[in-house]
Amino acid sequence: SARSLSFFFFFLHNGFILSPQQEVAIKALGTEGLFVFSSLDTDHDLYLSPEEFKPIVEKLTGSPSAFCFALINYTIHSSTHQTPRITPPADFEEEITHDPNGETLTLEAKMKPLNLDTMTKSKDGFLGVTHSSLSGLRAWKSPSIPSMSFSASQFRAFLPPKNKGTVGDTWWVIPSELNIFSGYLPNNRYHPPVPRGKEVLIDSLLSMFHPRPFIKPRFAPQGTVACVRALSDFYVDIVFRIHAEFQLNEVPDFPFWFTPGQFTGNIIMSRDSSHIRHFLLYVPNDRTLNVDMEWLYGASESSNMEVDIGYLPQMELQATGPSTPSFIQDEEGNILDSRGGGGDPVQFVFEDIHWTSEISREDAARRLEVTFYPFKKVPYLPFSEAFERAQAENKLVHSILLWGALDDQSCSGRTLRETVLESSPVLALLNQSFISSWSLVKELEDMQDPVESQRARLHLEKYSFPVEMMVALPNGTIVHHINANYFLDETSMKPDEEPTTFSFSGGFEDPSTATYISFLKEGLEKAKDYVGQ
Repeated sequence: SARSLSFFFFFLHNGFILSPQQEVAIKALGTEGLFVFSSLDTDHDLYLSPEEFKPIVEKLTGSPSAFCFALINYTIHSSTHQTPRITPPADFEEEITHDPNGETLTLEAKMKPLNLDTMTKSKDGFLGVTHSSLSGLRAWKSPSIPSMSFSASQFRAFLPPKNKGTVGDTWWVIPSELNIFSGYLPNNRYHPPVPRGKEVLIDSLLSMFHPRPFIKPRFAPQGTVACVRALSDFYVDIVFRIHAEFQLNEVPDFPFWFTPGQFTGNIIMSRDSSHIRHFLLYVPNDRTLNVDMEWLYGASESSNMEVDIGYLPQMELQATGPSTPSFIQDEEGNILDSRGGGGDPVQFVFEDIHWTSEISREDAARRLEVTFYPFKKVPYLPFSEAFERAQAENKLVHSILLWGALDDQSCSGRTLRETVLESSPVLALLNQSFISSWSLVKELEDMQDPVESQRARLHLEKYSFPVEMMVALPNGTIVHHINANYFLDETSMKPDEEPTTFSFSGGFEDPSTATYISFLKEGLEKAKDYVGQ
């Protein structure tokens, strides 16, 4: 980050002594390059092992195998004196073809429009919000395509790669193109790029809801991740999660982005994708708020932007039944239509599936979460459960209170989860000394249980928009807290400030990570005063 680099440059330009090896590294890589290298070199031996380099590979490509393919491609082009380029892996580029003689699956789309009363700006009657800004949202009442038929072979896009066929394995169906260096994609767009490879199926599915889905959303983490939940001799049950968004407005109105927290679901299919037994895709509606909305007040990227969040009751695609052949053969081999002569559909009988290996749906969903969000390597429990666990294990609660969900795309804590919360030192301290939880402000406001509402009230008293990080006793007492905006200000390097937490012996430590660890340790110390009472 810019803050970390400025911290590093301060160190280099103020007379600190470098070892001979570090001087060689500076000459070879430059200051920026050495900073990036050293942030990965966890044992500070000026050598990157494959394990040390793995985090950057996963950040850049979504999977080590994708990076290897790109590196080979780069090497080949460099050795032949062509302009080097990095290309996605071949299995991603492969077009999924239709099998005209294969089975057909029919999907139905269901949708209940966003409840406008759940938007924050509805409380003052959308004062100051132009009518044209919300025109696309107000007009979107139903799916653009209520029913659509697909070839079963198209869903081959969901099948795992050859090295990911075991129960519990996860992989990127569509890898993210955003990483720690790339920032985010422009806001001032109306039309999505042409989908390619496996994107074509995801685009076709989401186009049933609205004609302008963006399969690669503006903010990380992008993409589609899948997990093998269960296996039988013939079938595989795959749970998936999709991050995507819609552009609801058209010219002359300014862009309006509609970003569900996530799309999730599962598909049960034969291992050769010739038959689909079950398909479901939906936006989870078990939280009080599940959609982020952002709209511009101008045509340029620098135009003012409004942000809000709301509740979408229903958005789902479901198969009307298993896939069926378009024609069948009689005992003599004659081809018949799948509908009987009288026009009634032929009744197909499907065998029961007996899974030989499986994990729970909850376990599969957790694995998808961790793939998208490494900070979820630490369990974040529901509010009530976190305090019960803290009481049982005699630990403090590390609690985050925010406007939108921390672990989906409706989040107001993107910077927090993509930096300090996923750093190894913070993960280690949280695992050792805390029970972690995050909560929506609205959910705490609506709590009815007397004990839980008391804990919620103590949290809400300390909350300031947009995100508040807290350390609490098992009874709900807040012993320490810090606002995200204040935290970011504190971890920004000031030109006239001297660094106090940096040394080569300890490695390059991001000031934000050091500050968050200090915050947690201060919470542990302050808790001793309460226990002493």
